[in-house]
Amino acid sequence: MSEAIIEINSLCKTFVTKDRQVNALNNINLTINKGDIFGIIGMSGAGKSTLVRCINMLEKPTDGTVFFDGTDLTKLSAKKLREVRRSMSMIFQQFNLMMQRTAEQNICFPMELEGVDKKAAKEKAKELLKMVGLEDRAKAYPSQLSGGQKQRVAIARALATNPKVLLCDEATSALDPKTTTSILKLLKDINKRLGITIIIITHQMSVIEEICNRVAIIADSQIAECGRVEDIFYKPQTAAAQKLVYPEGKLTDKLIGKRCMRIVFDGNSSFEPVIANMVLECKAPVNIMYADTKNIDGKAFGQMVVQLPQDENLAKKMFSYVKAKGLSVEEVTGYVG
Repeated sequence: MSEAIIEINSLCKTFVTKDRQVNALNNINLTINKGDIFGIIGMSGAGKSTLVRCINMLEKPTDGTVFFDGTDLTKLSAKKLREVRRSMSMIFQQFNLMMQRTAEQNICFPMELEGVDKKAAKEKAKELLKMVGLEDRAKAYPSQLSGGQKQRVAIARALATNPKVLLCDEATSALDPKTTTSILKLLKDINKRLGITIIIITHQMSVIEEICNRVAIIADSQIAECGRVEDIFYKPQTAAAQKLVYPEGKLTDKLIGKRCMRIVFDGNSSFEPVIANMVLECKAPVNIMYADTKNIDGKAFGQMVVQLPQDENLAKKMFSYVKAKGLSVEEVTGYVG
């Protein structure tokens, strides 16, 4: 059985301004296990960034508890909280590097604050630069680095204090798709190699699909849905989840009275042309109404919606063919993109 590293119980956060009260988080309950790559996803303004700031107590919850490795953070003194926070590092959308310091010096900074010997700190920085693939950029300043390289330095700096948890707040939002993929691959490697629990805050379902094993969907300041990524991706139960998973929201918003099937690709070989082979096998064409698939390390991930033939037997044959290939498939009553 997995052991919890973060447990959030009945957490609420209210901001009070001069003329109004804003309930940013309402009755949040979450368990994040050691070694998870846990995604928290929601639209802008849903409360996800406030939630991550409550996890490390940069924002004090109005109500509820946050347990980190068995300790209730809401009960700690400021001094004790600073000590515990060393085990929770954070990386940000805008990297937050010190421009007047080199990559190596940026990584050494948190170790300086902890009083680590200069020589030992430089040695650790060298190891971390190698881990993030920037061993040749130790003396470069942030202005001399690309966005992806800056984020790699930020990741190395976050690892300098040997954290148990890495909090990533929209860490890939400022990066192009190719760089995003490489950063997510690096985070996955760090999780596997060091066993660090990673919490990803994002508004992009593609980021969740690519790296996370579990996900919580936050909408209107509450957890709408939580579970394994594949379960929520296959069968989103709530309107908030459907909005993120389905193209343009819920498929049934586009009914035209024709039968369609939604196929989920969750890691089968991308070299096998499933749809083309299905058409050849069943001797009938299909219209592809929507497709959002990608190739990750030679495996296909994503989803596709195809319009089925009107002939009932042909439609059943196509369903059977796709299921026999081990793909997740569901009928949707006619989608138009």
